[in-house]
Amino acid sequence: MENRFRDEADISVTAGRGGDGCISFRREKYIPRGGPDGGDGGRGGDVIFVADHSVNTLYDPFRVRSYQAQDGGNGESNNRHGSDGANCILKLPVGTVVRDAKKLNILCDLKTPGMQIVIACGGRGGRGNKQFAHATRQVPRIAEEGTPGEERKLKLELKVIADVGLVGLPNAGKSTFLARVSAARPKVGAYPFTTLNPEIGVVTLGEDHHIVIADIPGMIEGAHEGTGLGDKFLRHVERTRTLLQLIDCSALADTKPGKAYDIIHGELLKYSKPLSKRPRIVVATKVEDAEAEERADALDTYLKKIKREKCMRISSATGKGIKDLLRRLANIEKTVETE
Repeated sequence: MENRFRDEADISVTAGRGGDGCISFRREKYIPRGGPDGGDGGRGGDVIFVADHSVNTLYDPFRVRSYQAQDGGNGESNNRHGSDGANCILKLPVGTVVRDAKKLNILCDLKTPGMQIVIACGGRGGRGNKQFAHATRQVPRIAEEGTPGEERKLKLELKVIADVGLVGLPNAGKSTFLARVSAARPKVGAYPFTTLNPEIGVVTLGEDHHIVIADIPGMIEGAHEGTGLGDKFLRHVERTRTLLQLIDCSALADTKPGKAYDIIHGELLKYSKPLSKRPRIVVATKVEDAEAEERADALDTYLKKIKREKCMRISSATGKGIKDLLRRLANIEKTVETE
């Protein structure tokens, strides 16, 4: 089955050209000096981006790379103006950053649902010869051509917006946790990089309270430089308000808990210093037996040494500690909202 999630796309947009003005003279019986009556051309359509919460991927602009608004209509005789061209409206996911493809400067950031931006303006319609008539030029035989619409080559980048971001090494249990607490069904497997795209889950914590959790694909050492799945997924963490760092404490874990913490913390720090200071809860996962408890104890000892709060312990398989963790997340999110 084709993977329809895309978080990058390179596209070109062209606004509509303005219509040409008309050269015409009124010629009717019994009106010997009808004069000029050429109408103006219509304005070209704009290319407009709209942030739409019902769209969650850049698949369409990834597949259809070129977008063009309608040209304005030409002016006509009898002072008839050309019709304005229809706008080209492209719905994009909330969280899409639009850059100039060459300069890479940010043109707009579609952060909120319903936000609209005219990314390419339509051309102005040309004036008909009626507009050029005056006392010393009563028979103007000139009209203006419409101006071209703006053309842009753009780079679209999607940064997932969520309340909580799950980070950790491959097989830390992020997908299993997300499936346990929400209706999301990410791919789960006992091998690295089972999650190849950010997965989103909504967790209901009360009648009017819910949080959005994003499972960010597993990072490894050097991710900020493109190693493994690379830094293309680290940007999704930027839009999360709280981080859950999951650390595998089972006997099958390839990396010691303290080392696992350092790897992820280091990648966050190298990618963005402010990101490394984001509110973060360290979670020991797969704590289902005495050996896992010992490894979680060792993690707590290490966290105390570096002056960080003790880890929370969970098992997504048995449900151990899940409710306590969700309550903690709810309290943190309420604190963030009131700041």
